[in-house]
Amino acid sequence: MIKFLDLKEINNQYADELKQAVSEVIDSGWYLLGERVARFESNLALYTGVGNAVGVGNGLDALRLIFRAYIEAGVMRQGDEVIVPANTYIASVLAITHSGLRPVLVEPDISTYNLDLSLVERHITERTRGIMVVHLYGRACWSEELEAIAEKYNLRIVEDNAQAIGAKWRGKRTGSFGDAAALSFYPGKNLGALGDAGAVTTNDSELADLVRALGNYGSREKYINEFKGFNSRLDEIQAACLDVKLRHLDAENRKRREVAGYYCEHITNPDIILPRFGKPADIIEDEGNVWHLFVIRASDRENLQTCLETRGIQTLIHYPVPPHQQQAYAEMRGLSLGVTEKIHREVLSLPLSPVLSEQDVEYVVAAINNYTRRHGCVQAE
Repeated sequence: MIKFLDLKEINNQYADELKQAVSEVIDSGWYLLGERVARFESNLALYTGVGNAVGVGNGLDALRLIFRAYIEAGVMRQGDEVIVPANTYIASVLAITHSGLRPVLVEPDISTYNLDLSLVERHITERTRGIMVVHLYGRACWSEELEAIAEKYNLRIVEDNAQAIGAKWRGKRTGSFGDAAALSFYPGKNLGALGDAGAVTTNDSELADLVRALGNYGSREKYINEFKGFNSRLDEIQAACLDVKLRHLDAENRKRREVAGYYCEHITNPDIILPRFGKPADIIEDEGNVWHLFVIRASDRENLQTCLETRGIQTLIHYPVPPHQQQAYAEMRGLSLGVTEKIHREVLSLPLSPVLSEQDVEYVVAAINNYTRRHGCVQAE
């Protein structure tokens, strides 16, 4: 079986370093809000190119804490609108509605799957206070035009950077583009913890201070609660492990680009729509995409997925149901978002990781190239 993502093998690369880091935390007797968290926050801020990084419990909390901080600061009020891509994981939308804000869903660009930045301005109203960009599948989503729109309407830009840590746009890393950014360190991310973890990055020191207080029960000083906060803190063990893996992140991202480049160059099946990201030979050097996921499209996705499964190839669907068609958002069921719905009907994520062997990649390519809608599953050579 070619696993979609072999987390055990990924972490085994650094097993000795991880075990040593965990052992040091255990021996220290200090497990929350200690030196390891402070060290990781400092290293993460330096890596991202921002003044502040705040460790939190997970990626969803990172987004929620940003919006809650803006509300506490008076920048946003409940009922205000936040533009958000319709093609995203539901956490992006949950963070907005959990904060009492109203999500305004905007279609993606079919060629990138990211927010169609040309559509943003027409969705701005007098109640709009923010724009969320999601660097989906690991691909940076940004433009000078977006910056100009935010400045024109005095809007905050929040990056959902859960899938693209390390990606760059014009020399800057994701997580440093907007006013604030949320990161997820869910184990399957490019920088994955050994459990749940997340962070907020920003150059706004006052916002960072608010996020830190809100994630600690709304408290800057023990037992003194200024805000109705949360319990969302990065723990010492996860911080220590993340600090180890952060040192290897750029190398792992390069390996991901190598796999993606091979896929783009060698998958020739005309029934398969590949990601559009320049020439295959350029992908390895292009840091604009860290390839958290390699997502293809096929009109007969379910048959293709079944075929690959019979060949021992594990694939996943990111994501089968868009947020506006989920039961949780039944009030959005009337929305017609054709591009988003088409994407969610057709996408299929292929195995991609820094530990995937050349032989496994070649086998996946052969299996896909031997598949046809008419004849179905043909034995890969």
